[in-house]
Amino acid sequence: MHDANLGTLLRTCDAVGACLAAPSLRWVDEALARGDTLRKPTCVHRIGDPLRWLAAERAAGACILGVELADEAVRLADLPVARRRTVMVLGHEASGIPPEALDLLDGAVEIPMIGTGMSLNVAVAGSLVLYKLAGLL
Repeated sequence: MHDANLGTLLRTCDAVGACLAAPSLRWVDEALARGDTLRKPTCVHRIGDPLRWLAAERAAGACILGVELADEAVRLADLPVARRRTVMVLGHEASGIPPEALDLLDGAVEIPMIGTGMSLNVAVAGSLVLYKLAGLL
């Protein structure tokens, strides 16, 4: 379901005025081509080495925020609107954000769950956080 997830995230990025950064992998390009239902060019950055890119963004002053269950995570309802360049990091739905990327985070946000699931679909979770960061929720 990569195409549906990436297509949903791309539409959300467009809706809130954000860009989508995705690794330069063949399956990503193919998924974006299938999942992009927008009728105009969208802001997509292809990144070769995600860890190096995150480190460079952080060094340039961006806030790196992961959507992850963590002891120090801020609940989605308490997440403030982004006041500076912010990079939201999403992990795999089953395994989360890789440990080497966790070290690059400035903070984490968690989406409370009442049901039996441990997480939402990655596109849904990413969309909720993007709207909150944009001040549209």
